[in-house]
Amino acid sequence: MSKILITSASTRLARRLASDLAGDHDVRLTDRSPVPDASDFTRCGLGHDENTNDLVRGADVIIHSGWVDQSDSVSDQLDAAMCRTYNLLQAATDESVPRLIFLSSLALMGGYDENFAVTEKWRPVPTTETANLCYHLGEFVCKEFARERRLEVVCLRLGEFVWDEAPASTSALYPDDATNAVRKSLTADVSEGYAGSISAWNVFHIQSAVPDARFLTATANRQLGYEPASR
Repeated sequence: MSKILITSASTRLARRLASDLAGDHDVRLTDRSPVPDASDFTRCGLGHDENTNDLVRGADVIIHSGWVDQSDSVSDQLDAAMCRTYNLLQAATDESVPRLIFLSSLALMGGYDENFAVTEKWRPVPTTETANLCYHLGEFVCKEFARERRLEVVCLRLGEFVWDEAPASTSALYPDDATNAVRKSLTADVSEGYAGSISAWNVFHIQSAVPDARFLTATANRQLGYEPASR
């Protein structure tokens, strides 16, 4: 049983992950503001202070979302992507947390032609739209910590979520497949590196097996054991 800390507790994804992982792991949730009915919740703004260190101390894995609240000002969104992510990672390294799973987005790869077979070796092509750019900036912060081998980062670029039987796109991701990918990422041996080299920074594309699926998930299948359910 791992001790898992999940950020962005107010989001639907965080609540789903907490619910699905709680049966096998010790799960805690955190966010800047109180979350009604959230059990094992700690309020924390991820500042550069001892509160963040107290929050992460003893965790085996941190699941940190690159999602930002688009109702916030642009400045606050960028602060969440960079400063708060940096503070979290700094605290994690101070407290010797071995692994962080960063939940990014396949929207970073959306600028490529839909006919291209885009893999993890392709460079992100973020737009200047704030939410999209924030995922990119969050990845940069995580990658720098991993480059210095201060902790291991598994970056999951998630497809477009399908909630409540909404129409599925060619980059669709169903919640159960997302949970499956995260669960696999908790303990998978990713020391090979996503590009075939030894690395503490590993990127995996995660989407569901839908018709005309746009992004390849072969690397996640090989290294994480991720197998999306048939649709």
